[in-house]
Amino acid sequence: MNRKRALHLRIAFNVCCLLFLLVAAPLRAQERLALVIGNSAYSAVSPLDNPSNDARLIAETLEGLDFNVTLLLDSDQAAMKRGISRFGRDLRNAGADATGLFYYAGHGVQSFGTNYLLPVDVALADAADLDLVAVEAQSVLRQMFSARNKTNIMILDACRNNPFTDIPQFNDNGLAEMQAPTGTFLAYATAPGGVALDGQDGNSPFTQALASQITTPGMRIEQMFKKVRIDVIDRTAGQQTPWDSSSLTSDFVFAEEEPLTPAELQELQLWNSVQASGDPVQIMLFLRGYPDGTYAGDARALLSVLMERELSQPEAANPAPVAQGPSAEEQKMFEMAQSEASTESYQAYLDAYPEGVFAEFANGELVALREKAGHDPEGEGVTATPEVAAAAVPATPPAPAAAGPISFETALVSDLPEISGRSIAELIKMSPLFPPVEGLPEEYWKQQTCSNCHQWTQERLCDQAGAYLSASMERSLDKKHPFGGAFKRHLRTWAEAGCN
Repeated sequence: MNRKRALHLRIAFNVCCLLFLLVAAPLRAQERLALVIGNSAYSAVSPLDNPSNDARLIAETLEGLDFNVTLLLDSDQAAMKRGISRFGRDLRNAGADATGLFYYAGHGVQSFGTNYLLPVDVALADAADLDLVAVEAQSVLRQMFSARNKTNIMILDACRNNPFTDIPQFNDNGLAEMQAPTGTFLAYATAPGGVALDGQDGNSPFTQALASQITTPGMRIEQMFKKVRIDVIDRTAGQQTPWDSSSLTSDFVFAEEEPLTPAELQELQLWNSVQASGDPVQIMLFLRGYPDGTYAGDARALLSVLMERELSQPEAANPAPVAQGPSAEEQKMFEMAQSEASTESYQAYLDAYPEGVFAEFANGELVALREKAGHDPEGEGVTATPEVAAAAVPATPPAPAAAGPISFETALVSDLPEISGRSIAELIKMSPLFPPVEGLPEEYWKQQTCSNCHQWTQERLCDQAGAYLSASMERSLDKKHPFGGAFKRHLRTWAEAGCN
């Protein structure tokens, strides 16, 4: 029993150890280390106002981004070298997935293409002694490289001015561009050989911009420093242009994006849909729902662009209004025209309702009466002889074009190959086969569609098809039509079936 209990305890202990390793591993993988140095109080060369302030600002900002920060202020050469050595050791112990960041603000110079960071106790009489009294910037990169970690970042807010103006060998301005090992991002406050401004309001322009942009959630380091560059150029009126170079092999962001709440996700999804539509109405409705939302500014900007584009286009002709069916007055006038069946009665109807529901039929009847012909046109450029015209007038109403009920989507049967096999729904989207009104110039009907001219919908077309059910309309079933008389007969059969 004791042996069994001991076995259970051992298993439980092993499970706890495994769980600890699983939990601790991600924490270790995300470790971030930073060494921040700011030197202002120089004793033998010109002191600087802001580097210590800049270092404090960056240290506080990095701590808010989960960096383990070591801050050194006004350090002499020994303190700087000890700090850099400890930084390298900590980085090596942190593992391959750790991130290392080195930030320096203070005097910096280059000599024979090598960059040096100056401690506050630097004193120099001869340029040849520089490496004995300063700290070579490359030594920081060597410490980073020795850690073999994935991501390293070096930020130098130096080269404010040349502190050794009395030494003739120092003729180079600013810092030289360095070659960084793989996995390193190098950022300079100004372009190689340029001079960075110290600033007049407590911080340098570069560090102000850096602290402002570095906390942007989800922004990759390359994009972030691009925004820093734009900001500094603006702050300095073009006197200073930050520089960077990269050999990173993976994406890095300083501030991770926080997961969206359900409400934020819903707003984002709706905005993506509205933005893709490019519809001003949808955008206005979105702004009505989210007047102070995350994307309200983008929505207003897009709406402004769309409205400006709309106003800049030539004014189009007013579209024909969509009819809702004939009024009682129109219906009565049309039936009177049908009963009288004269050119005067049809013309009177058309004068009163030029865009009426029955305007197409009235035009057809009017043309037929004027030409004293009652057959479908035989096609473009073909004129029927009187004998053919007389033979084309049926003694009795024509038979339905298709047996059985016809729906809006039924394939029709016709002697015309352009009609046969197509449904009413398809035909009204096609171009007419014959002119709607005899003699109408081709540019008014060729390559047009009936639905464009008449604003046809299934409901409106049903109103017109229903007119063929009246006795007075039966004799017009074989009259001219843009798709021939057979199409009218199909419409009548469709109306008989309830326009389904």
